[in-house]
Amino acid sequence: MQTFDWIVVGNGLVGAAVSYELARCGLSVLLIDRALEPGNATRYSYGGIPYWSGSTALTRQLCQEGIAKHRQLSDELGADTQLRELDLLLTLAADADPAAAAEPYKKFATPPQFVAAAAAVELEPLLNEAAIAGAFTVRHGHVSPVALVNAYNQAFQRLGGTRIIASVMDVVRIKDKVTGVLTAEQAYPAKQVLVAAGAFSRALLHQAHVSVPLYYTHAELIETPPLDLGLRALIMPAQTQRFALEAQASQPDTDPRWDEPGHEVTPPILDSGAVQFLDGHMCIGQISRTLTDLEADLDEAESDRTMRAAIAAQIPALGQVPGTWRRCRVSFSRDGLPLIGPVPGVEGLYVMAGFSAPFVYLPPVAQRFAQAVVGQADAVIEAMGLTRFDQP
Repeated sequence: MQTFDWIVVGNGLVGAAVSYELARCGLSVLLIDRALEPGNATRYSYGGIPYWSGSTALTRQLCQEGIAKHRQLSDELGADTQLRELDLLLTLAADADPAAAAEPYKKFATPPQFVAAAAAVELEPLLNEAAIAGAFTVRHGHVSPVALVNAYNQAFQRLGGTRIIASVMDVVRIKDKVTGVLTAEQAYPAKQVLVAAGAFSRALLHQAHVSVPLYYTHAELIETPPLDLGLRALIMPAQTQRFALEAQASQPDTDPRWDEPGHEVTPPILDSGAVQFLDGHMCIGQISRTLTDLEADLDEAESDRTMRAAIAAQIPALGQVPGTWRRCRVSFSRDGLPLIGPVPGVEGLYVMAGFSAPFVYLPPVAQRFAQAVVGQADAVIEAMGLTRFDQP
């Protein structure tokens, strides 16, 4: 059997992009996922590209590289990723203080600007003017997540990449060296294995007796069929709770609980928002839960009611639209940057997961990673290494 240069586990956006970039560098690559069209975080993402949101030298550089890469990616991959720009409206509750809400946005390369409720409704006529004090707005990139992954996959296979559908049960480890992966059917040998399975990466690595500071939420949303009504903007809350939840749930003292099913690390949150895709379907969300069982039971009927009530307060037309409750798991790290690179102490094992803004960061990061493994070290990739949390 062929020994691949790389096996990439997971065909979400991370796995799709990095497998393509590795193949583009002339490496033999096997891409494995447990389903042809997995119901993963990429599948149910809003698909937003916040290229305005860089707040450090590193993230500003990646935002600039990310949007530049997206603007030529359809041509490079030979398929339409449905890239467009739209207005992001970060809505502010009617009783909130705009000045206080503006503070966290000042650090960004292009801070969203506050507009009063009437101006927000001009940008998005479906908004209920009485429900908001206004909104912070900025231009925002957007793609179809499914179209983007498909484009990467097709280009990967044209480059000679191999793709199979199988559940990876474990990595093949001989002492401190990984030599492949084990599926339910057989073992596949490789010189290097990259775990890019999002929230499932932690459990797979734990199976291999490796602990990484990677965490996840159960994200709940409503997916609609194509609708006749048109939502112009991408709607999200100005005072999002997700980042505070991620910071609390990833404290070092939580780590033992993440490896034991049955814990709820933090209370759940609701960040109400919506986006419509070019085919007319919408994603309405989102509830986030830090439950340490990947297959935790959720009350979909109650969650559906909660999300509908929240979005209906802002956009009454969306309260009763047809739609199906969905759940995916979304990985994150301790500092907002992804975990990328070799697993310390285990030769041949790598991880790439935990992107808080995957659609803007990942295209350039995947390219940089692939170029680094065949050439020179890359300071950007090294800054996202797994050992960064070991520093005193």
